[in-house]
Amino acid sequence: MIFDIFLRGWADLARPGALKVLLKGIGLAILLLLVVWFGLFELIGWFVPDTITLPFFGEIGWIDPALSIASIGVMLIASVFLMVPVASIFTGFFLDEVAELVERHHYPGLPPVRRLSLSETLGDSLRFFGVVLGANLLALIVYLFVGPFAPVVFFALNGYLLGREYFQMAAVRRMTRAEAKALYAANKGTIWASGALMALPLTVPVLNLAVPVVGAAAFTHLFHRLAQR
Repeated sequence: MIFDIFLRGWADLARPGALKVLLKGIGLAILLLLVVWFGLFELIGWFVPDTITLPFFGEIGWIDPALSIASIGVMLIASVFLMVPVASIFTGFFLDEVAELVERHHYPGLPPVRRLSLSETLGDSLRFFGVVLGANLLALIVYLFVGPFAPVVFFALNGYLLGREYFQMAAVRRMTRAEAKALYAANKGTIWASGALMALPLTVPVLNLAVPVVGAAAFTHLFHRLAQR
């Protein structure tokens, strides 16, 4: 079931209207990453002098430009970790629009959804972003001590975080929050595994830009599968 819903999520990118949502998601994700990169670029300019003088080598003037160029590579690597919180902050805004596309095609005849207010959507997204960002910053320390098991920690942690939040955001469209929590509690293992699977393409630069939209579609499918049980 888990692989099936994610294949459906990727396939739903071809639905009418999905490309517009995808392009918005990619544009916002790239914009946020560029803001982070620009901040890193400026920090290098502030703290690294234009030239330094070393014994035997004399004056060296290429360190600042070299570090600025190297910052591009650093950002590509950092995007593996940054895309998890980046995906989280856009989830609440994309999920409703993507879920409507999915339900219109796969689950016709459903009653109207429970519309969330802008404050609820913004609050959920910011709370999710804070939890995911904080957990992943702490995990960076843990990675130093677990060595080759770091990928296991990464997928276990983000599988739990992404699975829980994506699922509950999908569920509260058609349930009360208490009902969504109960359905989550009854299916924790399946939801965790789905979140871990979603975290996998988040580690692939460029491909990870599509994951917030694909994840919203996939977890809409997962919610309906579990609710029908």
